[in-house]
Amino acid sequence: MKQIDFKNGSVFWNIVQTSIPMLVAQMLNLLYSIVDRVYIGRIPEVGTAALGGVGLCFPVIILITGFTNLYGLGGAPLCSIERGRGSRETAEQIMNVSAFLLVCTAVFLTVAGELFCTPLLRLFGAGSENIGYAVPYLRIYLLGTLFSMLATGLNPFINAQGYAGVGMTTVVIGAVANIILDPIFIFALGLGVRGAALATILSQTLSAVFVLRFLTRLTTELKLRFLSPRDFFKKHLRTAGNIISLGTAAFIMQCTNSLVSICCNRMLSVTGGAESAVYISVMTIISSVRQLLDTPVLANGEGTSPVISYNYGAGRYERVRRAILIMTAAGVSYTAVMWVFVLLKPELFILLFTSDKSILTRAVPALHLYFFAFVFQALQISGQTTFKALNKKRQAIFFSIFRKVIIVVPLTLLLPGVFGMGPKGVFMAEPISNFVGGSACFATMLYTVLPELKRMEGRS
Repeated sequence: MKQIDFKNGSVFWNIVQTSIPMLVAQMLNLLYSIVDRVYIGRIPEVGTAALGGVGLCFPVIILITGFTNLYGLGGAPLCSIERGRGSRETAEQIMNVSAFLLVCTAVFLTVAGELFCTPLLRLFGAGSENIGYAVPYLRIYLLGTLFSMLATGLNPFINAQGYAGVGMTTVVIGAVANIILDPIFIFALGLGVRGAALATILSQTLSAVFVLRFLTRLTTELKLRFLSPRDFFKKHLRTAGNIISLGTAAFIMQCTNSLVSICCNRMLSVTGGAESAVYISVMTIISSVRQLLDTPVLANGEGTSPVISYNYGAGRYERVRRAILIMTAAGVSYTAVMWVFVLLKPELFILLFTSDKSILTRAVPALHLYFFAFVFQALQISGQTTFKALNKKRQAIFFSIFRKVIIVVPLTLLLPGVFGMGPKGVFMAEPISNFVGGSACFATMLYTVLPELKRMEGRS
C-alpha cells in the first residue's frame, strides 16, 4: 500500500490522506462495542437489563484502552519525530519497547480482571437486576485483552510510518468479523451477552494477527521484534520511561473516563430511586452516542498527529503550524454541525440502541443536556493533540486531569445531591467541563505553542 510522505506536498492533503482512513478505522473499531449494544438492547424481554449490565463493564474496558493508549499513543509520536530526524533505528526501538509493554500489561490485566471481576462490578454499581449479565460478558471479554491491546496499541505505529490504508484495513478485518459473528452468537446460538463478548474477542484476534504479520514482514520500514525481559531491563528502560511519560496524558484521559463512568453509575443508582436501572441504561446509551459522535473529531486529531510530529522532527515548523490550524477548523466545524443534529433529532441517535419508550422519554432531555457544549470538545482535542504530538508532556497531562478529575468528577458528585438536581445533575457535569476545560486547553496551546513555533521557524 502507498506510503504517505509527511515532509512534502500539501499539509491539508497529508492530513486528509491520514485522517480519512483513520476515521473509517475508528468508526469500524467503534462497531466492536456499538454493534454489541445494538444487538444486546434488542434481546427479547431482557434487553434493557442486559444493556445496563454491559454498561457496567465500561470502566474495565476503558481501563484496558487506557493502558493501550499509554504505550501506543505514547510511543507513536516519539516514533514519528525520530523518523522526521532520519533516525530509523531509534524509531524502530521505540516501537519494539511499546510492544513489550503492551504484552506484559495485557497478561497482568487479564489475570487481575478474572480474579476480581465480581467485586469490581459491585463497586461500579451492579445490582441484582444486571450483575447476571455483567459478569459473564466481562469474564469472556477479558480473555481477548492481549489481542485487543496488540491490535489497537501497535496500529498507531503503522500510521506513524505513513501507511494509513493498512491501519484502516487492520480495523476493517475485525469490525466486519464482529458484525457477522454478533447475530450468530447472540441470537442463532442463543448465547446472549456471552455471545456478544465472544464475537468481540474473536474479531480482535483477527485484527491482531494482521497487525503482527504486517509489522514483521521483510519490506516494512520499521520491523517488529519482541524483546526478552532481560534485553528490556538491560537496554530499554529509559525509552520505556519516555513512552510512558508522554502516553500518560492519553492514559489519564481514558482512566478518568472510567472514573467518570463509575461516578455516574453510582450517582444514578443512588438518585434514580426505583428507576435507577433505567437511568443506568440511559447513561449507557448516551455514552454510546458520545463515542459515535466523538469518533470523527478524534480521527481528525489522530490523523493530524503524525503530520505534526514528523515535520517537527524534520524542522519544518511552518507546516506544523498549518497542520494545527487545519485540524482545529475541521474539528470545530464538525462538532457544531453534530450539536445541531442532536438538538433537532435526538431520537435518531437513541433509537439506534433501543425502542423502549420508557428509555426514550428519559434519554431525550438527558442527551440535550449532555451535548450542550459539544463544540468545545473539539478545542480540547486540538490542544491535547498538539501538546502530545510535540512531546509537551506536562501540558498534555495537566489538561487531561483538569477537565475530568478536577471538573467532571466533583460536579457529578455535587450537582445531583448537594444542589438537589437528581439524575439531571449527572448529565449536566459533562457540558460544563467541556466549556471550561476545552477553552482553557485551547487558549493555553494558542498562547504557548504557536508563538514558539514561529520563533523556531525564524531561526531555521
